[in-house]
Order: sequence, then structure tokens, then C-alpha cells
Amino acid sequence: MRAATTGFGAGPARWRPRRRCRWPALLTGVASVTAGLAGLAVVAFLVAGTASGGLDWWRLVTSPTWDPASGAFGAAAMIFGTLAVSAVALTLATPLGWAAAVAVSEVVAPSRRRVVRGGIELLAAVPSIVYGLIGVALVRPLVSDLTGAPGGDSLLTAGLVLAVMVLPTVVAVSVDALRAVPAGLRETAATLGLNRREVIASAVVPAARPGMRAAALLGLARALGETIAVFLVIGRADGRLPSPAGALAALTRPGQSLTTKLGGPEPVLAGTSGAHWAALNALGLLLLVSVAVLTVVALGRRREGAAHGRRLRARVPLASRFRAGRDRLSTLAHLGALAVPLAVMAGLVLAVATRGSAAFDPQFWLVAASGADEGGVRDQIVGSLVLVGGAAVIATPIGLGLGLLLSEYAGPRASRALRTATVTLGGVPSILLGLAGYRLLSTGLGWGKSWLAGSVVLAAVVVPVAALATAARLDALDPARRESALALGLQRGQLTRSVLIPQAGPGLVTGVLLGLARAAGETAPLLFTATVFSGAPVIPHGVVDAPVASLPTHLFALSQDAVQAGALRQAWGSALVLLVIAGLLLAAAAPARRRVEAVT
Repeated sequence: MRAATTGFGAGPARWRPRRRCRWPALLTGVASVTAGLAGLAVVAFLVAGTASGGLDWWRLVTSPTWDPASGAFGAAAMIFGTLAVSAVALTLATPLGWAAAVAVSEVVAPSRRRVVRGGIELLAAVPSIVYGLIGVALVRPLVSDLTGAPGGDSLLTAGLVLAVMVLPTVVAVSVDALRAVPAGLRETAATLGLNRREVIASAVVPAARPGMRAAALLGLARALGETIAVFLVIGRADGRLPSPAGALAALTRPGQSLTTKLGGPEPVLAGTSGAHWAALNALGLLLLVSVAVLTVVALGRRREGAAHGRRLRARVPLASRFRAGRDRLSTLAHLGALAVPLAVMAGLVLAVATRGSAAFDPQFWLVAASGADEGGVRDQIVGSLVLVGGAAVIATPIGLGLGLLLSEYAGPRASRALRTATVTLGGVPSILLGLAGYRLLSTGLGWGKSWLAGSVVLAAVVVPVAALATAARLDALDPARRESALALGLQRGQLTRSVLIPQAGPGLVTGVLLGLARAAGETAPLLFTATVFSGAPVIPHGVVDAPVASLPTHLFALSQDAVQAGALRQAWGSALVLLVIAGLLLAAAAPARRRVEAVT
């Protein structure tokens, strides 16, 4: 038998063993290590900072007096302000969000459900600085007129603004919990003669209750971590701790929260050691622990809801002439609740569009700013694109590798723990990411204000979203495809390259774009790491001391000068430009997201 040849004139063909494809495993390892180091860096930064000076923890949490000049560091008033603002927000957003979620899941026709849910989720994509501008220009005067609060800066104003920001989280998570209830449970309840209101009340909501409670906890975590919008309207008054009897009256007065204290100038002025720096890091540690605990408990409740609560608890209804009327009234109530977030979204877009007419002039996009009330936002747009582009380059491979780890390489228990850690990392307040970036990159590595430092910090915002979207896409892979590939003799690395990565593509694109839409509006971390208000070149040169201008920080500066008509006009125009950029990123993610939803 003649040896096989490789072609005319060639010698005998040699059998060569198939090379192992090692780069997917390498990518997964690098991504997991990088994401783990990012989370540990934030924790280590706060712990080391807290240990850098003598700190009396008992005095920190019980004393209302914060006076660095006299060495008094009491955060009780800030803790009260944080809880008060969060309580106002959740009191409004939780029942409204639950009712709206029931309407989306159980009342709205399936053909319209995606459009309605997308309209509500757009509220989550609005940058927090735009909410801050709305609060400064519209909510603050309203609260001042209704309560007599001078200027309108108050805990109540901050709570009202925060309620709108928390609402999409409550709705989205609650809808997921309601849609996870098996259709058979609804059908069994309907066969007992229950109408729609009774099916919802006795079958659907009890089964979804753990997930809906998790929605409230995740909303609380979101409220605790918000910085910029609250910063602009809370008044930032230290030392105001009311008596229990005066707690309600204190809502109409200025206050301070943990995030607004960290978002002020003190972290830059406090140095990098000593009692003042230790106290500020302790505030960050309190904030981080609170958000992490809420996130972990909420995820546990969501899993509890997926595993339990599937039994029907319903009685055969008694004949009553009021049943039909109650059913119609319940439907109208749920639709009314659903109309609120949709109306808020429409009103927000209308308010920005009508007041931001400067952005309709092409010159506003193409010329540089001149002072606070003239020129355009060319430099800010370019700087924001540099920051977002750098974050995309950093976050995409890490998000892909971490998604592969969560879905393919980790075992069931490890995957569950890693998913919880990833969601927790995604919930870390951005102000803490900014402070960690300032200490580790700007100060520790000597970068100063640098576009690369800003991109690294923004990448930490994008990676959890990209990784979880990638893992969700891989989880939806048909097991038959995997088995067929393994039957052909593919090794794990080859399976990853040939099957898993093509499968993960739409999820990765969706996650990166959604994460970038959020990152494009981040303000707090950029204030410490990357941006200056004026004097930055259009295109940065190098890495060290290479700041840029950005739209969120430009809008932040203008919002603080909102008493000037020219500055307010420029602020509205900048807000519209920022909304357009975020909207374009969401629109780009829509096709890939529809493809993911079609599979899952």
C-alpha cells in the first residue's frame, strides 16, 4: 500500500497530532484573575485606608459631629441621611414598581410586553447626572414651593429623584420573578373558576414573592450607592441628626449622605493617611459592606423564589356580584401604575429636548466650550468617546473570559459563588471605584489625572454586565450541539473556540454595549481619575498627566451653576447630547439582545 502524499511531487504525508487549543483557557484564567483583583483592590484599598489612622468606630457610627479641624469624625448624621433618602425612594418606588411589574407580566398583551418593558428600562439607562439636572432645575423648585424649604435642597428632594432612579430596578427584577412562575400554576388557578385578579393574588404573586422582595433589596442597594444625583440636591449639610420625634420634619431640610460626603472635595484634601483619611475610608467600607450584604441576600431570595413557592394556595371563589367589578378595578389600578414610569420617561425626554434646543444646532457638537455659557461640547464628546472606547477595549476580553468561566469552566457550586461575586462587583458604588482608582492609579502609579485611569475604572463598570450576559447566552446553548462537538473528538479548548465563543458573541456584544451605555454617563469615578473642567487637550498625549474633558463631568459643573441662565441652557444641551449617545449605544445593542432573547 502506497503512502499517502500531500500533493504532486511531495513526499509521504506525516500524521501530525492535533494541537491543543490553549488560549481559551488562558483567556479565562487571565479574565478571572483580573476581575478578582479588581474586586480585591477596592476592598484592600478601603481596609488599608481605614487602618492608616486611629479610628474610633463607636464614635464614628454614634456621633453626628464631623469636623476635621478638631479631629471629630462622627457619621451618624450621614447614616441617617442615607437611610432617610433611601426610605423615601423605596416607599414610593417599591409598591409602584410591584404594581407596574404585575401589569407588564399579567395584564399587558404579549405582543406589547417587550415595548412596554423596554420603555421602563430606558429609565435605567438615563445617566445619573441627567437626573441630577432634573432635580436641580425642576424638582428642587417644586419641593421649595410645597414645603417652604429654602432653595429646595433637602432629603425629600433627594428621595424623590432617587425614587425614579430605583423604579426600573424594582420593575425589571419583579417582572423576571413573575414570568418565572410556571404557566401551569396560572392554568390550574383558572380552572378553579378564578378570574384574572384572583389568579394574580392567590397564585402568581405568592409564588413570585421572594423574587419581588429581592427586587426591593436590589433597589435599596442601588439607592445606597447613588452619588451624583443626590449630591446636587441634598444640600450637603453636616451634623444634622434629628431626634426621633423630628425625623419627619428633617426630611424638608438639607442633609448629608455617605456617598455625597465621599463625592465632595475631602477625599482629595485629606491626604493618604491619618485620621481624616481613615474616617473617609471607613465611610466607604460601611457603604460597600451594606451594598454587598443587600446584594447577596437579594440573590439568595431570587434563588429561593425559583426553588419554592410553586404550590397553589387558592380557594374556589364564592359567587358575588362584585367579582367582575373588582377585577376591572384591579386591572385599571395596575395599568395606572404602569403608566407612571412610562409617563416619567416621556416627560423626562420631553423636558430635556425642549430645554436643550442648543443641541439641535450642529455647531454645538462641533465647537469647543467657551466659559460656562458659550460654545459647544466638541472636546467633551471626544473625551467621552476616548474613555468609553478605552473601557470597551479593556472590558471585552475580560467579560468574555469571565463569562466562559461562569458557564463552562467552573463547577456548579463555584459558578453560583462566582456569579454572586460578579453581581456584587457590578453593584459596587461607582464613587468607591473612583476613589480606589484615584489612590491606586492616579496616586499609587503616578498617573495623575489620566484618560487610561478613567478607562480602567469604567471597564470595572462594564465587565460584570458583559460577563453575566455572556454566561446567560452560553447557558442557553442546546446540549445537543455540545455533545455533537465532543463526539467529533474536540477537546475543551477547541470546543470553546469553535462552538462556545460563536454562541457567546451576541450576548457579549449586548453586555458590552449595555455596560458602555451605563459607563458613558458615569460621573463620580471620572472626577477623581480622568477629567478636568477646562484646559485638557482634545486628544490626550501619553498616559501620565493626560486628562480629558467629558460630557458627564461638564454637565456636573454646569448643574452647580444652574442659577445662571446661560449655564443652565448649556447644561440642558449637554444633557441632550449625553442622552443621544447613551441611546445610540442601547439601539446598537437591541439587535443582539433580540437574538439572545429569541434563543433563551
